[in-house]
Amino acid sequence: MPRLLLATGNLHKQEELKSLLRGLPYEMVTPSELSIDDRVEENGCTLEENATLKATTFAARSGILSLADDSGLEVDALDGAPGVFSSRYAGENASDADRVNFLLSKLKGVPAEKRGAKFRCVIAIASPQGKIELCIGECKGVIALAPGGKEGFGYDPVFYLPQLGKTMAELPPAQKNEISHRARATAEARHLLINIANAQY
Repeated sequence: MPRLLLATGNLHKQEELKSLLRGLPYEMVTPSELSIDDRVEENGCTLEENATLKATTFAARSGILSLADDSGLEVDALDGAPGVFSSRYAGENASDADRVNFLLSKLKGVPAEKRGAKFRCVIAIASPQGKIELCIGECKGVIALAPGGKEGFGYDPVFYLPQLGKTMAELPPAQKNEISHRARATAEARHLLINIANAQY
């Protein structure tokens, strides 16, 4: 069975990706399991550039097919910010709670009807030979006035889904994995990975 490197050191992402990719004909491995340095300087200007940078770097380090994602929150009232800087929006060493509070402070006084936002996810799949495929997923919502829910991570507690009447952090993981931006990008990635696996036999 071919191996697929989940090119992230983020344990939350590893868990989510393993769940979303379950059933594929791959042995999924992580950088720590291969004793590979999981640090990559994400200096791209777009989610696409960062995902590609991570996937190609890990494919070169490991010599196996690698999958990386970069995700961002784009808020209408902030002209698309924080976007590619989502994880560093409140500073390099900020916690999830710090980032949420910083975002809410930026939106202080902005009415509900102007708090539209979307999560975007770009997944890059890179081979050691340098071939790259990109898959993109989006999920639209609204930034809540205050955090709610204990599930998920990142900005999930303030990403409100009007059609469900809940924040992303109030959804059970199984439900989140049906509708999230990462779930939508991964659904496309599953088809690509199956085709790649079939081509190897």
